[in-house]
Amino acid sequence: MTTTYAALLRGINVGGSRKVPMADLRTLMTGLGYDGVRTYLQSGQAVFSSDHGDEESLAAELAQAIRKHFGFDVDVIVRDHAYLRAIADNCPFPAADLEPKQLHVTYFSAPVEEERFAEIDRAAYLPEEFRLGDRALYLYAPNGLGRSKLAEILSRPRINKGLIATSRNWNTVLKLAEMTEG
Repeated sequence: MTTTYAALLRGINVGGSRKVPMADLRTLMTGLGYDGVRTYLQSGQAVFSSDHGDEESLAAELAQAIRKHFGFDVDVIVRDHAYLRAIADNCPFPAADLEPKQLHVTYFSAPVEEERFAEIDRAAYLPEEFRLGDRALYLYAPNGLGRSKLAEILSRPRINKGLIATSRNWNTVLKLAEMTEG
């Protein structure tokens, strides 16, 4: 059975390093046997269909191909349409009432437990807030991600230890759910 997925590449095309041209990424992914490969923006999103593998094996396959082709490691998370739609639909914040720049989702490679965030004094960062979802963290940052003190804390290595974590703004969250629809 063919499934449509989004591949989320972490930390590419930022600040002039780790360049992955989207045309080259599409060619690489097509060469892996993926169908209907499309990219979104320059910050590392690709949508594709595959009739083999699962999210973890596809992510590993793509990461290995990127390493071989481009010569550097890139963390990759692959998620199917059902997951991406559920993330958009289950947002714990009133997304329709917020500006897209105020809402972000960090996708994780594995489930995360509340205990991982126990050291964070959530009240100290209000009105910024975060909530956990299925292998995801929703961040409400009313002044945007660039000014968010809470986002800075949440991105610390000790918080994300042992996980791949990559964040997307709300517009991208919605677009990936739309692009992966059958």
